[in-house]
Amino acid sequence: PASAGIGCLEVCKSDRRRGAMADAVALSGSLDVTSLKTAPIAGQTPGTSGLRKKTKVFMEGFYLHNFVQSVFKALLAEGVAVEGGTLVVSGDGRYWNPEAIQIIIKIAFANGVKRVWCGTGGLLSTPAVSAVIRTRGKGMEPFGGFICSASHNPGGITEDFGIKYNCENGGPAPEKMTNKMVEFTASIDEIKMCQGVPDIDLSKPACYTIGDRVVEVFDCVEDHLRLLQQCFDFDQIRQLMARDDFSFVYDSMCGVQGPYATKILEEVLGGKPGSCINATPKPDFGGPESAWHGHADPNLTYAVELVKAMGLNSKGEKIDTGKPVPAFGAAADGDADRNMILGSQFFVSPSDSLAMIVANADLIPQFKKAGGLKGCARSMPTSGALDLVAQKKNLPFFEVPTGWKFFGNLMDSGTHYFPNGKTYTPFICGEESFGTGSDHVREKDGMWAVLAWLQILAAKTIQKGSLVTVEEVARTHWREYGRNYYARYDYEGVDKAKAEEMMKVMADNSGKLAGKQVRGMEVKSNGVFEYTDPVDGSISKNQGIRFIFVDGSRIIFRLSGTGVAGATVRLYLEKYTPPTGDLDLDAFAVVKPLAEIAMELSGLPTFTGRDVPTVITEALAEQHRHIVPCRASARQTRPPRVLQIARGAQLRSGMSASGARTMTA
Repeated sequence: PASAGIGCLEVCKSDRRRGAMADAVALSGSLDVTSLKTAPIAGQTPGTSGLRKKTKVFMEGFYLHNFVQSVFKALLAEGVAVEGGTLVVSGDGRYWNPEAIQIIIKIAFANGVKRVWCGTGGLLSTPAVSAVIRTRGKGMEPFGGFICSASHNPGGITEDFGIKYNCENGGPAPEKMTNKMVEFTASIDEIKMCQGVPDIDLSKPACYTIGDRVVEVFDCVEDHLRLLQQCFDFDQIRQLMARDDFSFVYDSMCGVQGPYATKILEEVLGGKPGSCINATPKPDFGGPESAWHGHADPNLTYAVELVKAMGLNSKGEKIDTGKPVPAFGAAADGDADRNMILGSQFFVSPSDSLAMIVANADLIPQFKKAGGLKGCARSMPTSGALDLVAQKKNLPFFEVPTGWKFFGNLMDSGTHYFPNGKTYTPFICGEESFGTGSDHVREKDGMWAVLAWLQILAAKTIQKGSLVTVEEVARTHWREYGRNYYARYDYEGVDKAKAEEMMKVMADNSGKLAGKQVRGMEVKSNGVFEYTDPVDGSISKNQGIRFIFVDGSRIIFRLSGTGVAGATVRLYLEKYTPPTGDLDLDAFAVVKPLAEIAMELSGLPTFTGRDVPTVITEALAEQHRHIVPCRASARQTRPPRVLQIARGAQLRSGMSASGARTMTA
């Protein structure tokens, strides 16, 4: 595609290399701008991953319209080249995505946008949106893009919907921009819309014109695939795929990743047909009748079919499947930015996965070609496994707040955005919530993480002369760096005011516990995590509460910004064991004393009325137990069967209805 300033037919001129359509289809319609009167709607403040609400909320009146128009007003106020520019609009395929995309196109044209890019079916994974913004056409052509997604949250008319805006670098809008958007949502009184623009057929690649405006629909996979081919040695991975002793399963959980998985892993890399399961995107991600009940979240609880195929149950315990277990398994969430990695009867925690990829980055062409990795980072709640690798390899390391946008400036260091400071790219970063990525895009990238693991396995297999397994890579890593026993407790749907009061009490106590003993453990420091961006100097305050102990243990409290009802309190517990220690302990037993201390330090049961968490996620060494949810989230209208657990005696005895152990606070 050519730049936005030339004629429509020239814009859509045939380009065989990119597979563009030869001719534009002229549509009848009007570009007359209608002014729709509106008023502010409360609660349109984006969280760490955009604005998320119930689908019916977005469908009511001008809820979506108000937010989209406010984004455009913020962009124009900041001098962004909206007039005559190119905008990407797509989503993860959840319920009401097609309708939302058509609304956004009409508002975009009314605000001066010249050209809109959409993936086929209105589908683009979140990392693919970033790839499109950064690489399609001449590269960096769009001024930004709208992603219609609520990530791993269930889809459907009674479930969740979301939207977020990504900037011209392909990354999530920074705080200063989202704050500006929120300002306009509080004062909006008018929506500009080209109501005469017809709905666009997004089912196949094509180029459409309405007057002097253009909508280009392109294959949703091609740009992301092309970029990933530059990151990895596909020939080497094909050799791994072709081995008789290697097989894999990839579960897209009926999210947007399906077309990417089948194209990349089966068609391009030669994986056995049928290895990619649940690869047809569905508006409800499979819905209540699916094994995962429409909750496209890549973890041991929800990725039921994959976990079983890999010889594990929902607690991470080994099971007999009655047939050979694949050597490699992976899963994606609804919008394909998250990933889960498994070996044969072996689970790799997200924190460990990040550290292991960084430790083996010299095997990945993306970094080898650039002279090696130049920096790495993790979100504050993520375990310190990465810190140990960075220290040993003498890599610049950063601890940032939760939210992928906080990695953005580090990835843009040394570019035209920040030409005068230090350069930290090539760069790898990740979060404990199953998010991993690098500076090839400005989003976490589930497919990139999977290919990184396949690349590591392929290279090590060639070096060894026999198949190297996921478990072998993990245990070799622990023997060198030690192990960070780690768990996350989620208390979902709690009263927001009470949760905020609890956080305030802990914040007010900052710095007052240093040197004090709590149940036999000495506190080194306690306080509110505040981040000063090393690239632009911006400061992000109130990013969670940390209790750090002399022995390196950590207790962290954070309020999540990704839910749609109530508040979610996340409690993170971590204890480090050196290479000389016992690396095969039960993490539940290791961190339980920390959980008891956390209850005492926070007063959580008193503030929230909860004596047990909703979900406990553990990263274990041998059995890899994943403690299933203790009670249903208040957000869910029909909880998965695995969540339907009575409390009472079962919880007091430390057992759930499904047989999983639970923690009694």
